[in-house]
Amino acid sequence: MSPSTRTALISLSDKSGAVEFARGLVQSGFRILSTGGTAKLLADAGIAVTEVAEITGFPEMLDGRVKTLHPNIHGGLLARRDDPAHMATLAQHAIAPIEILAVNLYPFQATVAKPGCTLADAIENIDIGGPAMLRSAAKNHAAVTVIVDPQDYRRVLEELLASGAVGAATRFELATKAFAHTAAYDGAISAYLSGIDEDGSRRMFPRILTRQWQLVQDMRYGENPHQDAAFYRDAVVGEGLLASYRQLQGKELSYNNVMDADAAWECVRSFTTPTCVIIKHANPCGIATGVTVLDAYRRAYATDPTSAFGGIIAFNHPVDGATARAICERFTEVVIAPAFDASALDALRAKANVRVLELPQGAAHNDLEFKRVGGGLLVQTPDIATIGRADCKVVTRKTPSADEMDDLLFAWKVVRYVKSNAIVYAKDGATLGIGAGQMSRVDSTRIAALKAKDAGLSLAGSCVASDAFFPFRDSLDALVDAGATCVIQPGGSVRDAEVIAAADERDIAMVFTGMRHFRH
Repeated sequence: MSPSTRTALISLSDKSGAVEFARGLVQSGFRILSTGGTAKLLADAGIAVTEVAEITGFPEMLDGRVKTLHPNIHGGLLARRDDPAHMATLAQHAIAPIEILAVNLYPFQATVAKPGCTLADAIENIDIGGPAMLRSAAKNHAAVTVIVDPQDYRRVLEELLASGAVGAATRFELATKAFAHTAAYDGAISAYLSGIDEDGSRRMFPRILTRQWQLVQDMRYGENPHQDAAFYRDAVVGEGLLASYRQLQGKELSYNNVMDADAAWECVRSFTTPTCVIIKHANPCGIATGVTVLDAYRRAYATDPTSAFGGIIAFNHPVDGATARAICERFTEVVIAPAFDASALDALRAKANVRVLELPQGAAHNDLEFKRVGGGLLVQTPDIATIGRADCKVVTRKTPSADEMDDLLFAWKVVRYVKSNAIVYAKDGATLGIGAGQMSRVDSTRIAALKAKDAGLSLAGSCVASDAFFPFRDSLDALVDAGATCVIQPGGSVRDAEVIAAADERDIAMVFTGMRHFRH
C-alpha cells in the first residue's frame, strides 16, 4: 500500500493539538477525513481535508445525529488486514482502510455538571457515532491506531516518523485506553440517568453506581504480607487529594503507608495555621498548631513520642531545613507537605528510605466514601461538616473562657479523625492525650489520660472532645479526675440531663455541638 492511500479520520470535541497532529499526519503521507467543526478547523489552518459525507455519500443528518454510522467508515475500521476476504470486500465496495482514528466524545460530563442542565440537554450530549467508531477501531487495534487523548498525539507522530508505523504495543495500549474511555463515558450516562427520579428530581445516590479507577501501582502486599494489594486513583482527582501526590524520594509506598498518609493529610489540611499531624495505624498520635512548622512538629511529637516512632508526619505549610533535620533525628516512614525548600530536601536525603510526598493544598474532597462488605458496598458522603462558636450550645452553669473555647474547637476538629470511640485532651492548640478505637467511651477517656501521663504531660486545665455523646457520667468523672475543666460533645443521649448535672456538680463547662463524628 503506497503512503498516499493511508487514511486517518479525525473528529474531535476537544480540539486541542488537532491542527499540529493533522499536519504531522499529512507530512507522514496520510489523507485526513473529518467532520463538522473539526473539518472546518483543519481547513481553516490550510490542511487538506475530505469530509466524511464525501466518503459515505450521505450528508450529516438529523441535526448531526447520523454522520459516521456507515459501512464506508466502519468497514474501513473493522476490516482485518490479514484476511483476504475482508480486503477483497473493501476493494469490491471501494472502501479505504482507515489506519488512524482520533476521536473524543461529546462533553456529556461537563454538560450535566452545569447548573440548570435539563434532561433534554443531557440527552443531546450523548455521543453515538463517536463511541461506535472508537470501539470498532479498538477492536481492530491489530491494524488501527485509536487515539482518545490529545496527550498521545506526540508519541504517535514520533513512531510514524521513526519507522513509518505505530508499534503493536502502542496500538494495544491506546486501544485499552479507548475502551476505558467509552466505559467511563457510558458509566457517566448511566449514573446520570439512574440518578433521576420519576418526578425529575436528582437522587443523591444513583440506582446504578459506576466508577472508574486507574492503577497507580501494584504493591508488595496489603495490610499483611499474605494479602495482595494495589493502589488505584480515581479517574478524576481533585486538587489537594492524596492520590495527586508527587513522591520526591524514598521507597515505594506500601498499602499501610497510603492508608496512614491519607488520614494524616486529610486531618492536617483542615487547619490553616502552621500545623503538624503525626499518624500511627490510621489514628493521630499527636497534633499541634504552632508559630512555625518546627514549633508545631515539636508540640505534636510531645503528645506521644512512643507511638510517633515509625509514624506518618504531615504538615499544612512548607517544610524548612530546621524542621527536616528535627524529623531526621527519629525514625519516620513518610513526610507530607505542600512543599519542601532546598535545605529541607538536603536534610531528608540523609534518610534515603523516608518517603517524601509533596501535595498541593486544595479544597477538593472525595464526593463519596466506600466500604466493601461481603457481596456489597456501603456508600456515604464524606464527614466534612464543620462548626464554629455560633453552633455550640453551652449546657452547664459554667461557660468556657475564650481560650477554652479555642481549645474545645481545636479538639473537636481533631476528634473527627480519631477512630471511635474517640476522646481527645488538648490545651493551647496541641493534643495532650488521645484515646481511640475502644469498645467503651470510658476506656478511651482513661487511656488518653494514661498516655498523657506516660508522655509526662499534665492534663490540668485541659479541654476534652468526645466524638459522640456520653451515655453515662462515668467518662465525664474520669476526665475531670484527670484534670479537664471543659468538654465538647454532640449531646443527644437519653441521659444528657444526668451528664449535664454531673458536669455542674464537678464545676466544669460543657458544650453540645449537635453533630456526631463516628469514624469506623
